[in-house]
Amino acid sequence: MAQRLLARLIIGFARLLTGARSLWRGCAPDKKQRIYFANHSSHADFVLLWSSLPPALRPRTRPVAGADYWQRDAVRRFLIHQVFHGVLVDRERSSAANPLQPLLDALHGGDSLILFPEGTRNLADGLLPFKSGIYRLAQACPQVELVPVWIANLNRVMPKGRVLPLPLLCTVSFGTPLTLDAGESKEAFLARARDALLELAAEAD
Repeated sequence: MAQRLLARLIIGFARLLTGARSLWRGCAPDKKQRIYFANHSSHADFVLLWSSLPPALRPRTRPVAGADYWQRDAVRRFLIHQVFHGVLVDRERSSAANPLQPLLDALHGGDSLILFPEGTRNLADGLLPFKSGIYRLAQACPQVELVPVWIANLNRVMPKGRVLPLPLLCTVSFGTPLTLDAGESKEAFLARARDALLELAAEAD
C-alpha cells in the first residue's frame, strides 16, 4: 500500500515538474510484451518514461538500472526494488555471470523492460554508440517488440550540477516497434535501432 502511494506521488511530481506529454506516434499502448528503449541523459529518464505509460502497463514494465547507483543507500534500494521493481545490472562486471541474465529472467517471466542502450548517460546532443545488449535480447526473445522512445527536454529540466530543477515541458514519444530480421547482423540491427530513435528526435524538435 505504501509503495503504491509513493509511486503515485512520484508520478504526480514528475508530471507536474515536466508537464510531460505521451505521444504514441508509431504504436498504441498495449499489454503485449515489449522492450522500451530510449535515449539516456538523466537519472530521471526511466521515471518519466515509466510514468508516461498507462497505469495498467506499469506493474509489468520494469526499468533496467545500474546496481552501482541504485544500491548505494537504503532509500535508493527501497525505490528501485519496492516502488519501481527494477532489474539491476552489474555494470562493473565483478563476476563471471552473464550481465544480461537478470534481463533475460524478467523477459522469460513475462515482464516488459525499459532499457537505455547507450549504457550510460549522454550529456551531449545526439546518441552515443549502442551497446550490444539490446541485440542479444532481441536474439534470445524474438517474440518481444522493441519500441523506440525519445525523451525530449528532460536533460534541460535537471542538468548536471543543478540543485533545483527548471520547470520545462517534456515529451515522451513512442515510435514504431522493431523486431530482429532473420539473418540480420548485430551492426545492422544496432544501426537500425539507433536510426529509429534519431527519427523520433527529429520529429520532437
